[in-house]
Amino acid sequence: MVVSEALSLIQGKWKVAILYILAEKSEQRFNGLMEELGEISPRVLSKQLKEMEAAGFIIRMIFPSNPPAVLYSLSYKGASLLPILQSLAEWGLKYPNTSISNPGIQKE
Repeated sequence: MVVSEALSLIQGKWKVAILYILAEKSEQRFNGLMEELGEISPRVLSKQLKEMEAAGFIIRMIFPSNPPAVLYSLSYKGASLLPILQSLAEWGLKYPNTSISNPGIQKE
């Protein structure tokens, strides 16, 4: 159950990509994330960022200016996910043809 709950916090098409972008770029503005992600809508990105901020994975910093500048960065908690995601990526490379319908058989 704990693993399922943890995975639910990063499920979806965009959250892992956002984590990787912030790991590479350290800080990003909203429009920078939009540009990096490509096909995401502003509404969806905003929702993903709010969920990730609520989970403690990212930090939203607002700087007073006109209009206000908002920067997003990884929190310590968000950065702690990176080695786990790297391990998942390595597993995916090791077993590229494993499917849910046939989890015990690797096609080579």
